[in-house]
Amino acid sequence: MADFVFIRKSRNIASNLVHVFLNILLGLGSVLVTVFSGNPALGIILVVMSKWRIFAVRSRYLWVNIKSNLVDLIVGISIVLLAFVSGSSLAPVHFILAAMYVVWLLFIKPLSSENANLAQSLIGVFLGISASTILTANLESLWAVLFAFVIGYAASRHVLAQTNDEDFTLTTFVCGLVFGEIAWLCHSWSIIYTFGNSGIRIPQTAIILTIFAFIYNYARQAIVKYQDDFRFKHIAGPVVFGIFLIGIIVVFFSNPIFNI
Repeated sequence: MADFVFIRKSRNIASNLVHVFLNILLGLGSVLVTVFSGNPALGIILVVMSKWRIFAVRSRYLWVNIKSNLVDLIVGISIVLLAFVSGSSLAPVHFILAAMYVVWLLFIKPLSSENANLAQSLIGVFLGISASTILTANLESLWAVLFAFVIGYAASRHVLAQTNDEDFTLTTFVCGLVFGEIAWLCHSWSIIYTFGNSGIRIPQTAIILTIFAFIYNYARQAIVKYQDDFRFKHIAGPVVFGIFLIGIIVVFFSNPIFNI
């Protein structure tokens, strides 16, 4: 019996080590193959292939599976796209992106608490909007709106899917529509903040929508909690602070170092 327990523990340790190794390989490989090839397609293929379980189901469950894993896909694909737009020569930003993806895969993605789900959705918003803003800067605003809608929908659904709400379709679509409208308003004057020669570029829109996503979720939780007794005072603190912070960003930090 003792031998069986020892063998089982050894197998568990070995499988965990393999899991960690494969995730590190995916995080580094998806970024490096994108940089060296100068083509994001290879990195995106690696990300999608790593999610093979999404597609290993009957066709009637496929769409549900895709929606349930949208935030994870958005994070992976966004990191690949950000690595691509950061140039074909290795820069500090590429190693930062690879490290971020490894941390996401090993430590953030496996978490399942309510706060963890919120953090995951906010990370998806920040990275997804960052990638879409930079990539659609010289395209028609329709693309920026479409990508923002998908990201907002996915982020809202990721949080609501863990609650007891039976039907959250309307809430997720409203969130997606607001994301799309804000992206449309910001598209005509895209502000990108850069940090020296590191290659890091952070769009103003990504910061604004990440703050909005937090406020939106906080307000939704308060409305559900207090229901008929809900008052604005229940959400006044985060809402006022969020609006104030967005106002500071728009008014005082709209003179970019790098403007596209």
